[in-house]
Amino acid sequence: MKNSTSTTYALLLVIGDFLAILGAFVIAYVIRVSLSTAPFVAITARDYIELFLVLSPVWILVFAFLGLYSRDTYEWRWREYSRLFVGALIGTMAIITYEFATTEPIFPARIIPVYGLLIAFLLLVVERSILRQIRLVLRRYGWGIINTMIIGNGSQAKELVKSLKSEVNTGYRVVSIVSELEFRKFKGLHFRSIDTALAELPKIDVHMIVLTELSTDSAQNARVLAAAQENHCAFRYIPSQEGMISNSMEVELFQGMPIVAVHQTALTGWGKLAKRVADIIFSGLAFVVLSPFLLFIAMLIKFSDGGRAIFKQPRLTRFEGTINIYKFRTMKLEYCGITPEEAFEKMGKPELSAKYRKNGDHLKNDPRVTKVGKFLRSSSLDELPQLVNIFKGDISLVGPRALVPVELEGYAYKSLLLSVKSGLTGLAQISGRKDIPFEERRKLDLYYVQNWSFWLDMKIIYRTFIEVVLRNGAK
Repeated sequence: MKNSTSTTYALLLVIGDFLAILGAFVIAYVIRVSLSTAPFVAITARDYIELFLVLSPVWILVFAFLGLYSRDTYEWRWREYSRLFVGALIGTMAIITYEFATTEPIFPARIIPVYGLLIAFLLLVVERSILRQIRLVLRRYGWGIINTMIIGNGSQAKELVKSLKSEVNTGYRVVSIVSELEFRKFKGLHFRSIDTALAELPKIDVHMIVLTELSTDSAQNARVLAAAQENHCAFRYIPSQEGMISNSMEVELFQGMPIVAVHQTALTGWGKLAKRVADIIFSGLAFVVLSPFLLFIAMLIKFSDGGRAIFKQPRLTRFEGTINIYKFRTMKLEYCGITPEEAFEKMGKPELSAKYRKNGDHLKNDPRVTKVGKFLRSSSLDELPQLVNIFKGDISLVGPRALVPVELEGYAYKSLLLSVKSGLTGLAQISGRKDIPFEERRKLDLYYVQNWSFWLDMKIIYRTFIEVVLRNGAK
C-alpha cells in the first residue's frame, strides 16, 4: 500500500516498548539497590543494564505473539492494556525461568522482578498513550491519514461513510465514493460508474479501496481488484452475506485446491472447553460468596407481597435447546407467566402493548413491576440467580441474550445465533440494551458468535461491571 502509516506506527511501538521495559527494570534496580539496606547479590549497574539490553527483546517477541503491534489490538485501548499486562507478566516469568536455569544471577534481589513488572506495565501504558496522542495531533495536520475510495450501492456503503466521518479519530479520509446513491454532505469525488472511477484512479491519491458488496458480475470484481493492485492500493471487501464475517473464515487446502471455510462460530475446540471451565469456576465462586446477599433479596421479595422469590421462564440456548432461566421475580404475582399483551389487557390498559413493543420491549414506569422489582431491574440484581444456570451449563457467563422462543420466530439467522450457548451478559447488554432496537441487538449478538475470543469475553465482563455499577442500560 502507498501509505505505510500502520507499519511506521508499529515500529514506533516496538521502540517505545523496548525503552519502557528497559527503563522499568533499571528503575526497579535503583529502588532495590539504592533505597534499601537489605543485603543483595552483587551485580554492577553496568552488567545489569547490558544484560537487559539483550533480554528486553524477549518481551517484544511476546508482545508480537499477542498481537500488540497489530492494528486490531492497538486501536482498542482496553484490549491493548489487558494484553500489555499479560505480555509483561509472561516476559517477566520467562526471565525468572531463565535465571533458574542458568548459574549466573540476573536480579540482585528477588523483589526486583515484581517491581519491574509493575513499573513496566505502568510505563508501557504511559508510553503507548503518549504515542496515541502524538498520532492524533499529526492527523490534525493531515499526516498519517489513509485516503479511501468506497465502492457500493447498498446501506453498508452509507454506514461506512458515516462511520469514517472523523478522520482524526479513525485515521481514514473518504476521498472518493463510487455509488448510485446520493451522499448530500459528501464533498469528495462522487462517481456513478465503476469504470469511470477506475479510469480516474491513477489521478487520485487513493491508498485503499473498500468494496462494500461484491457484484454479481465477477468480471467487474476482478477489474476493481486489478486496478487496486496496479495502483498499489490496499483492497478490502465486506462480505455481502451477514452470516459471513471474516473471523469465521479460514483458507485451507481441499483436494489440492485453496478453499475458504466458513465456520458458524470461532468458539470451537480448546476455546470452548476453556470457556466452560471458566464458567464453572466463576459461577461456583460467585454463588458461594453472594449466597447471603441472594438469600436477603429472596426474603425481601417474599415479605413484600408473599409470593415466590424465584421466577422461571423458558428461553432458547445453543442448538435451539429450551432451558428454564432463573431470575428474581420483579413482576406482580397476577402478571407472572403471561405475555405483556395479556398482562396489559388484564389490567385494562391494552394501549400500553403497542408502546411497550415500540420502545424496545420497555416501559419507563411499567405497571406490572413491583417496587422491589424496579430496584432489582435498575441494578440488574434480578439476573443473579442465573449463576445457577451458568454452573449447570444451561448458559454461559458471556454470550447472546437468552430469548423466549417467540422472539426469534422468523429471524433469518436464528440457527447461527444459537450455535453457541446464550449468556448472562453480552455485547447487546453493554451497548445500551434499552436504547437500541431488537434487530441491532441481534446483530451485536451475531457479531459475538462469529468473532468470539477470550479477550472479547474479558472486555464484555469488564464493561458489564461498569454498566452495573453506573446502572446504565438496565430495564
